[in-house]
Amino acid sequence: MKKRTSLIILAALALVLGAAFSQATGPGRAAAAAPAATTPLSDEAEAALLEALTGPEGEYAAYAVYTAVIERYGAVEPYVSIRDAEAAHIAALQRQLDLYGVDYPKTNPYLGKVEAPDDLVAFAQAGVDAEVANVAMYDRLLAAVADYPNLVQVFTNLQNASQTKHLPAFELAVQNGGTLTPEQLQQVMGPAAGQGGWAPGRGRRAGAGMGRGADVAAHAGGCTHTPPAWAGQGARR
Repeated sequence: MKKRTSLIILAALALVLGAAFSQATGPGRAAAAAPAATTPLSDEAEAALLEALTGPEGEYAAYAVYTAVIERYGAVEPYVSIRDAEAAHIAALQRQLDLYGVDYPKTNPYLGKVEAPDDLVAFAQAGVDAEVANVAMYDRLLAAVADYPNLVQVFTNLQNASQTKHLPAFELAVQNGGTLTPEQLQQVMGPAAGQGGWAPGRGRRAGAGMGRGADVAAHAGGCTHTPPAWAGQGARR
């Protein structure tokens, strides 16, 4: 009798475990675990994402300007570290554009169109003004992507970098003759600054597609790709 009772209990337990396993691995579970379909971008959100990358206050423009400074003055800080950061920002925006299937210029259209300034102090001050404008740009663009949490996160991260890293670096550079020492750089941008800490490797990949001779892909809404307004006044972002 005890043996029969044990068999009944085991059989019941097997049924319960089988049902639980079916719920965990069956079609319903698979459907829940599958990634949700990407919500198509609204026209406003698409335009905002493109502006963040290609606009005159966007990441392509900033990368090109810092490149011009480095080509003229060498590996001076904070321009090298901030350019590395801009490369990572570019890669972050490109990933989102790829996710939504939005066409964008694969080649940085601003490279080679910006002249380095004659005065690094004036440039550092222009950098202060430009970072303030960049923060304001993201304030405006965030409203257009409010329905897309992933874009809100990316825009917020990039805005925070401008506000809490780049802006203080340029403010200190203004006080220090237009450049920063390694110690000053780490003071305002963290211990990894100047040591490849800005997404090592990823920045180089982002920059690799920014050559001057490649064609620029067309994208929705159009973009003249003229240098930012502050780039023609002797000091550039």
